[in-house]
Amino acid sequence: MSADETNAQSVDDADADIDRDGEQILSVEGVGKRFSGLQALDDVDMTVNRGEIIGLIGPNGAGKTTLFNCISGAFPPTSGTVRLDGEVISGLPAHKIARAGLARTFQITRPLEELTVVENAMVGAHIHTRRRGEAREIAMETLEFVGLADKAEEEAGELTVGAQKRLELARAVSTRPEILLLDEIMAGLTPSESNQMLDLFRQLRERGTSLLIIEHDMKAIMNISDYVKVLDQGKGIAFGAPETVVEDDRVIEAYIGGFDVDA
Repeated sequence: MSADETNAQSVDDADADIDRDGEQILSVEGVGKRFSGLQALDDVDMTVNRGEIIGLIGPNGAGKTTLFNCISGAFPPTSGTVRLDGEVISGLPAHKIARAGLARTFQITRPLEELTVVENAMVGAHIHTRRRGEAREIAMETLEFVGLADKAEEEAGELTVGAQKRLELARAVSTRPEILLLDEIMAGLTPSESNQMLDLFRQLRERGTSLLIIEHDMKAIMNISDYVKVLDQGKGIAFGAPETVVEDDRVIEAYIGGFDVDA
């Protein structure tokens, strides 16, 4: 096989061709989503293995958040199948998918402002227990992890943007997921806060949690990801190692420019 053929294969949409470690935890198979006359997703395939950090990138309107919504149960895909640990979850309500081990964050944080920080984190913990004491214990452990334990009894509405982002992460982590879908959770953060968030991502991976991350900070996503999936106009156009994907002509054309992973 020529060097050009090897390069093309490494960023091909058929990511199963790449030799990856770990067993598969999430499988997206031919997923499509249509809204009236708009085809928002078109036959998207991708997988996430245990312990992997996968970046999901693409221009605005590429279908990234729509894919998250189809995976997490916000709405069902029009076509295709989503599997978690080999079990079909597409079409299930969001709370059942969360209970099965998949949690997500949202682009815009909407904490329950009149509740305390710990009470917000407890919302996630209650996915697995109805006992308030047990839920509070899980929530406090998670707040300690994200660095918000000292603000546990403060009203969530009083938090800074950076702290609200960490609370959003804490709520999701409190569900004790096997895989986390993070939707632009670093948007609006300072460089220092972004670095702290990246450290949390690495620690989550060390705990055995897989991460699928949408992020427009190209430097961050390229440096943290094991592999990168690229969407454009609802279709998967590339998959591979970050340093390979950024050199793919289809990706460069989609973004109308180039990337510098080390910038």
